[in-house]
Amino acid sequence: MATTANRPMTPEERKVIFASSLGTVFEWYDFYLYGSLAAIIAKQFFSGLDPQAAFIFALLAFAAGFIVRPFGALVFGRLGDMIGRKYTFLVTILLMGGATFIVGILPNYASIGVAAPIILIVLRMLQGLALGGEYGGAATYVAEHSPHGQRGAYTAWIQTTATLGLFLSLMVILGTRTIIGEAAFADWGWRVPFIVSLALLAVSVWIRLSMNESPAFQKMKAEGKTSKAPLSEAFGNWKNLKIVLLALFGLVAGQAVVWYSGQFYALFFLTSVLKVDGATANVLVAISLVIGTPFFVVFGTLSDKIGRKPIIMAGLALAILTYFPLFEKLTQAANPDLAKAQATAKVTVTAAAGDCSFQGNPVAREIDFTKSCDIAKRFLAQNSVSYDNLVAAQPGPAVIKIGETTITAPTGTVVNSKFDADSVKNIAEFKKAVSEALKAAGYPSKADPAKVDKVTIVGILVILVIYVTMVYGPIAAMLVELFPTRIRYTSMSLPYHIGNGWFGGLMPTIAFAMVAQNGNMYYGLWYPIVIAAMTLVIGMLFVKETKDVDIYADD
Repeated sequence: MATTANRPMTPEERKVIFASSLGTVFEWYDFYLYGSLAAIIAKQFFSGLDPQAAFIFALLAFAAGFIVRPFGALVFGRLGDMIGRKYTFLVTILLMGGATFIVGILPNYASIGVAAPIILIVLRMLQGLALGGEYGGAATYVAEHSPHGQRGAYTAWIQTTATLGLFLSLMVILGTRTIIGEAAFADWGWRVPFIVSLALLAVSVWIRLSMNESPAFQKMKAEGKTSKAPLSEAFGNWKNLKIVLLALFGLVAGQAVVWYSGQFYALFFLTSVLKVDGATANVLVAISLVIGTPFFVVFGTLSDKIGRKPIIMAGLALAILTYFPLFEKLTQAANPDLAKAQATAKVTVTAAAGDCSFQGNPVAREIDFTKSCDIAKRFLAQNSVSYDNLVAAQPGPAVIKIGETTITAPTGTVVNSKFDADSVKNIAEFKKAVSEALKAAGYPSKADPAKVDKVTIVGILVILVIYVTMVYGPIAAMLVELFPTRIRYTSMSLPYHIGNGWFGGLMPTIAFAMVAQNGNMYYGLWYPIVIAAMTLVIGMLFVKETKDVDIYADD
């Protein structure tokens, strides 16, 4: 196909982009509500666990939706390549909207016990299956309506939808919180954003029904060239499978961890680690999204001129080099008292080698940790206190040192599935002593609203969002350009959803588990940095530029 000179977007193309994007925004809204409300959902559905375990388990349930996304990519990608893009779209939005609405009316743990988190996880997995089919369809649909030479600019609008969906979820949450108050929101108001999704579902269905089928698919179907076995063609053929693997490890994996670090992990870090109140954190993240979102289109358009690969690789490199200083600066801006305390009164835990258990266990209860080292570390983690680990020269109980104050941690004895009286007394005295020492050393229980530097926080968050737009803006066009029309939906969906569902979606859970185990609150950043570095090396060495590829050449 000859290169088409840049021209204005036609009304039909504008409709395609608007309809595809709006429906996809609503689907992302549904998907990200859960993540935005993880702390409240932890209390509503995992209240049978201690607070730290409940939060990690809530993040794990959040991640369950991501885990099944590749399977949704296989199911719906196959359907999309066999029966068409339009009706596959429709099925995914019905599945997503229905599952989201049911979460809004689902009884909590206090009402129906263990059935509540089980049903919640099932609904979350249905959401993941739906989204696994959604994105590949939207990107493919828009790309196949795009003129050659402007594919990056056109598909970049689809790339905005995830961020806009997150923004919409934050706005609905914030609006509900403001109207009914924080206490009512935590009790029952959190359900409102889920129930609102029913109206968005109705709009989405109407939009999807009004759309025409992809012209590329229509042409292929008319010529009898549709694939009868998309999965076998996509993954049973080494020539195509090799490209799938390169797309995953040389593009999407790194893009995914940068995406989730810049948006979700930053939000969790502000609220759970730096103790900024939820409403303020949501507003600051929302402002950064408003400022940063146009850069999806900027970098998508730029990729039509200089290439997809240079922009994506530059975004990865910047994230690798700057994550640690940016998150340290975020701490100084959001909770300066905490930053000062960490600088002037360092906390250490000294314990005998092998005395500490794995702290990131999502199903652990308080009584599952009876060693002094575990009791010490667990209490510090619950209070978001960053500490260094030291190995004791001699066996014995763990010792916490806060500045110049040392406190010996007790051991626990479990009798009849609970700590005995002496253990309860000793642990309570230990926690009181640590709390008093932390307070005396200047460690705050939460961020002081008067000291939160909102301008600096927004500036840092905008930088993180711009990294997201660099790695994400051009990637839809690049993935589309890697594969032939007859198996495009299937081929591009799987690496995208393994990357974003597994490498990216599990990022907050893995990062917080790493922090809980290591003690240093920045330690979780090593996960996105290592994955991004792997992708940077593979992408630079083995992934070819695609911007001038004729996507119909192999049809």
